[in-house]
Amino acid sequence: MKLLLSFDIEEFDTPLEYGKSLTFDEQLAPSVEGTKRILSLLEMYHVKATFFCTARFAQMAPDLIKQMIANGHEVASHGYSHSTFSETDIESSKKVLEEITSVDVVGFRMPRMQPIDKARLVKSAYWYDSSLHPTYLPGHYNNRKEPRTLFKHNDIWEIPASVTPHLRIPLFWLSFHLFPWPFYRYLLHQTIKHDTYALIYFHPWEFVALDDQRFGIPRYIRYHTGMNLLNRLEKLIKYAVKQQWEYSTIRNFICNTK
Repeated sequence: MKLLLSFDIEEFDTPLEYGKSLTFDEQLAPSVEGTKRILSLLEMYHVKATFFCTARFAQMAPDLIKQMIANGHEVASHGYSHSTFSETDIESSKKVLEEITSVDVVGFRMPRMQPIDKARLVKSAYWYDSSLHPTYLPGHYNNRKEPRTLFKHNDIWEIPASVTPHLRIPLFWLSFHLFPWPFYRYLLHQTIKHDTYALIYFHPWEFVALDDQRFGIPRYIRYHTGMNLLNRLEKLIKYAVKQQWEYSTIRNFICNTK
């Protein structure tokens, strides 16, 4: 039984979706602080995770990216920029991250879990993609008929974000914020029991306070953010240890599954 924690390390552009304007430095600051808090917590419990990083963030905070590698985590690509996308970003983001980490980057996750050209990923020497959320989220995607768990398609491994086995309730960051802890714990336990693993993802900016009015963030996103969310993540980590679930990077998980 394995728990795969992943974090989309990106510039904090969510306020832009709500009509707010932030400089790049203002977008970067919450994500840098949140990433530091995440790394400290994972190091405390010797947990290994996968960090999907935008090249733009990595260029501005290379020491944090290097720390991920030094702590035994995996660094994968989250595109070049979180707000814009070009097909050339697939290759260019990989190049930037490999120059900083001196490690092959083999995984990709599209910002906002949008579709991505798998052939282009293979051509750029990626061998897994984690851009699929196999559920229905109004206004974002409808992937209820897609596979729920790890599969291989056209020379690339696909590892979707985890959803529950039957109703396909997503276990992603927003569920972790909004669901009462006993209910979320139950859903996660049932999913791992059924699938033998679960992959969930977060963003670094969730781990800082988002009540600042200049962000314009709706209450349902701000709920259980900052230190409240960090404490909740620590509770999850302790629960997984109690259940004797193992932690793994996505890369190692796929390698051991082949």
